[in-house]
Amino acid sequence: MKSCRTARVRLLVPATALAAGLTLGGCTSAPSDHVTRTVPSAGWEKGAGAPEAAAFMKIQIPQGATEVKGAVRVQPQENVYLLSFVTNEQTAEAITKDLHPDYPLAVEGPSSSSLSGDGFKHLGLTPPQKLKRVRTTSACPPCAGDSRRRHIQGIEIHIGELSGDRVRVYLAAY
Repeated sequence: MKSCRTARVRLLVPATALAAGLTLGGCTSAPSDHVTRTVPSAGWEKGAGAPEAAAFMKIQIPQGATEVKGAVRVQPQENVYLLSFVTNEQTAEAITKDLHPDYPLAVEGPSSSSLSGDGFKHLGLTPPQKLKRVRTTSACPPCAGDSRRRHIQGIEIHIGELSGDRVRVYLAAY
């Protein structure tokens, strides 16, 4: 019986020492003047604009669209493609329908876009999150079986009312 206890103690002592070493080693801090960055921070792809965003999303910028703007935010895991333009209500709804949204466009008051962040501000636009009245939906191309856009994980769609029949379309995709 004594030899069994002795064997357990012999196994327990090194295991305890290893656990203590790992715990204490994990608590030590790096020198305060040294910062290690393993992931590059987000930035904007130079020269990428509306044509690149539209090509990624596989949509045509409508004839007669004005104030067409786009950008590509380069991020560590996936890039976010932003596209915005002003068009008429009917065209905006047709584009939305073609994206196979998860649910119909609905007014949500100030929206909280998880994709665009301050991206539309980067384009000189009022972000859809700041609009008082904006209709919003989203699309998951792979979920909807949209083979043209199977490379896209998600698209946020925001339609902000302007004057008359004009609306601003905001699209953010990754």
